[in-house]
Amino acid sequence: MSTNTSPATKTLTAKRQITTQGNATPVPSNQPIIITIDGPAGTGKSTVARMLAARLGLDFLDTGAMYRAAAVIMLDNEFEKDQIGELVSEVIGADLHFDWSQDPPTILAWDTPIDHRIRSQEVTDLVSYVATLSELRQHMVRKQRIIFAQHPHLVTEGRDQGSVVFPDAAVKFYLDADPEIRAQRRIDQLGIDPTTMSLEDMCARIVERDRIDSTRNDGPLVCPDDAIRVDTSGLAIEEVVDLMAKHTLARVKDLPEHD
Repeated sequence: MSTNTSPATKTLTAKRQITTQGNATPVPSNQPIIITIDGPAGTGKSTVARMLAARLGLDFLDTGAMYRAAAVIMLDNEFEKDQIGELVSEVIGADLHFDWSQDPPTILAWDTPIDHRIRSQEVTDLVSYVATLSELRQHMVRKQRIIFAQHPHLVTEGRDQGSVVFPDAAVKFYLDADPEIRAQRRIDQLGIDPTTMSLEDMCARIVERDRIDSTRNDGPLVCPDDAIRVDTSGLAIEEVVDLMAKHTLARVKDLPEHD
């Protein structure tokens, strides 16, 4: 099967250096707001969240990076899958947090940046399991709510942001795309040699991760009832961000202002 990247896929996996654009329309600074973006892997959540945050003058939170950091900690400590208490204790001790002076914010464990490690295939293969651990998820939810308290103008993306972590969010989005398109995006994002992993194999991994994420007991992947659903399969990244910014700014007009 050909692994040629479609124009939309190329756009969604293009270079990630995002800055606030000249046509940015910032949300008023006296107006706390949280925008949640949920959806399965490969829908462009991280890229869209960064660009939307830049467009609206908000901070950006990648919650998936937190679970990936936990997977790194599990690998480094060679914890077995039944050593849940030990893993959670180590993650708590690591005090996962972000360096907000970087774009995107850099995740740190024990005050050491670990971004360069969290996107490896080894971590990708483990993160679905890590995300099923109830005790760990409870800790992550607490951390994410603390982050919002410290950064009350936030775009946050993940798999349970609008459904569990911030159910009262002012604006909620759910991104989706065809599994094959998501698989190609993931291959492009990770720079995988197509001779070492076929599109069919990656698609199978994507579908299996969808199954695990949507059937776990804590924080399963669902589309919140009040979320705006966006299929990114045939959309360029700018089109997705434009659509989401339009919905967000319309909602902001109805929010109460704070001194």
